[in-house]
Amino acid sequence: MVKYISQESGSKDIDAYIAGCPKDIQGELNEIRAAIRAAAPGATETMAYFRMPGYFYPGYDYNGMFAWFGVRKSHIALLLRPPVVQDHEKELSKYHTTKAAVLLTFGERVPVPLVKKLVKASVEVMKTRPRAGASPRSHLRRTSKRL
Repeated sequence: MVKYISQESGSKDIDAYIAGCPKDIQGELNEIRAAIRAAAPGATETMAYFRMPGYFYPGYDYNGMFAWFGVRKSHIALLLRPPVVQDHEKELSKYHTTKAAVLLTFGERVPVPLVKKLVKASVEVMKTRPRAGASPRSHLRRTSKRL
């Protein structure tokens, strides 16, 4: 089932999300948001997935979603398309990670250059997947040579 992403949900909802978070971490959230927006110009902001700020480019699989961030009990989670976290294992060695998340501890400096690099990698992963509505192998036809 394809989940509909509202184009109307976006910047105002994310402003409200950040404003509803503890004041002492709002700066960190705004830094992460700015880093994502700088790394993915023209992406649409939404709150339609996971009730946390997310970013997408329309027309790709998983509705073009490629990055999210959100506040948890003791950290900020930056979620990305797999295998981005695994592909950057060495750079992320000082952070707690999961298959698709980097956990940033409250009060620590936001690694803005690293966030940008990870978001760009997540966009690239998304772009290598078949576009929405395309047959599962249609993306192979564009790059394969006929023998």
